[in-house]
Amino acid sequence: GAEVVFSVDCTKLKEHFLPGKREFDRIYFNFPHCGRKAGVVKNRQLLAGFFHSCAEVLAQEGEIHVALCNGQGGTPADQPRREWHNSWQIVAVAAGAGFILSQVHPFKAETVEGYKCTGYRSQDKSFCVEGALNHIFTRSTAPLCFTPMSCKTQLGSQKVSFQVPQVLVDKFNRGFLEVNSSHPVRTIKEKLSAGLSQALPLQNISSCLPLLHQGHPDGVCPSNIFWITLSPGEAPSTEKTFQGLANTVLFSHFGQDTDKNVQEGCPVPQQFYLRPSLLPHAQAIIKKRAFSPGTLQVLSGPVFRKCRITPHSMPVFHEMLIVLAVSRGTENSCIQMLVDNIKTTLNSLHQGFSAIKPSISLQDATSFGTELNDFAAFEGQLGEIQHFLCLGTDSDPSGSCVGVIRTAPDEFKSHELVVVSASLNLDLLAMLLCGISDWRMLWTWDRRFLRQFPEGELRLFQSFSLYPPSYVHDVSFWVPDGEEFDEVAFHTLARRVSGEMVVSIQLRDNFQQPGTGQRSLCYRVTFQSCDRALGCREAAEMQLHFREEMQQHLGVTLR
Repeated sequence: GAEVVFSVDCTKLKEHFLPGKREFDRIYFNFPHCGRKAGVVKNRQLLAGFFHSCAEVLAQEGEIHVALCNGQGGTPADQPRREWHNSWQIVAVAAGAGFILSQVHPFKAETVEGYKCTGYRSQDKSFCVEGALNHIFTRSTAPLCFTPMSCKTQLGSQKVSFQVPQVLVDKFNRGFLEVNSSHPVRTIKEKLSAGLSQALPLQNISSCLPLLHQGHPDGVCPSNIFWITLSPGEAPSTEKTFQGLANTVLFSHFGQDTDKNVQEGCPVPQQFYLRPSLLPHAQAIIKKRAFSPGTLQVLSGPVFRKCRITPHSMPVFHEMLIVLAVSRGTENSCIQMLVDNIKTTLNSLHQGFSAIKPSISLQDATSFGTELNDFAAFEGQLGEIQHFLCLGTDSDPSGSCVGVIRTAPDEFKSHELVVVSASLNLDLLAMLLCGISDWRMLWTWDRRFLRQFPEGELRLFQSFSLYPPSYVHDVSFWVPDGEEFDEVAFHTLARRVSGEMVVSIQLRDNFQQPGTGQRSLCYRVTFQSCDRALGCREAAEMQLHFREEMQQHLGVTLR
């Protein structure tokens, strides 16, 4: 009952089918080849034409199956694996047409009744299919369009609006912690809250925490902060702002420049920035004595920090802050109780997928032997840390810092009470517990991510984009005389220009010109997406745009 069509050009599929018959659920191409002694370049061109043609006739949820002989594909699934330049580079070729490799498995000719491989060098001869692989491709989500975004928020007693930094546009108002969310970060937060509530009374106070702070955070490097300019006509008066802040939350003090302006009688510049931590809100609760001893106060929400590009460094993540006031002299036992409770909860979470076995350890800050990750390093800027909370797995026994524990600074202590706070990085916990190797996957718009966590159930994550291609570009430039190069700003610019498609930036060379002393830097920039198709042409365009933006925003001179 099937319709058979002959003489079909695989690079012009839509020409062979009427519009009503173009929504194919599956398209198979077993062992494509240009014929005779065609080299790898011609066969890549054949595949490129085929994939672009498939984009016009494949259903939205459809699949493309391409079988290749062992080694041709150029992926790690090939054993042995050919050198990249000597392969058909099938994943990169498919990415150019908007497809990602979602599955790969052995091609078994014997399972297809009546199948016979033939056509060796355009002859009626069979060819070797031992070790052949079937590659299954699916449509990628479309590239994101980063249109300017304005956000309204409460600042003291007033509502103000501001322009969201472009690098954060796709991460605002995602609602991962909302009641109807099945995102793993919410699941972990709810499970931890439920576990803690069995030990002590618990109160959630996360509903109306302001996104913006004013002034300058003490001890924090300015380059790690997302500074904000309020929309025109939105800036509240200084007097009203101070009154409003005094009634809501204790924000960090102004810096030295502001103090100088006040002494000289100049207007105080209104500096605003996205909150890098929930700690100031906890300090406000402590300062106002708005807590009950023995009751856990839990704050949670997204926080924003500029940072270098690594798989575990996040410019935005969800923080869970636990605050508890206890009798003086019992703070150590209180800390141990919190850690034991977190251990028990996390151990219960992984039981459904035993492939990942977390081990929680509490390490004293004075003898911490593991290199600090960006989360821990930034927390150290916010104030003194007593303990680091580390989560280890089978693949990483030493573990990563996922939380820090503090006791309140002296100015917040009373004679009878000590305030203990624990800050947890929920995103990092979700990555380690679910086996997610790249933080960007937590923020993907591809629905296949959340489908793996139905009704908030935690599972071991299976990537739907296998062996994504990477593209390496180098950039060299002269640094302005007498200026220190801001690497965090450099990485943040790369994030913005590429839409988080840069996966690595490495310093390759630091050269100083003899005689003039002028300094030149060379960086290697690697473009790679974890969840959508990224073709070589798109990556090259990003690199060119990056170079232009570097000159404009960083003041460097390209070489």
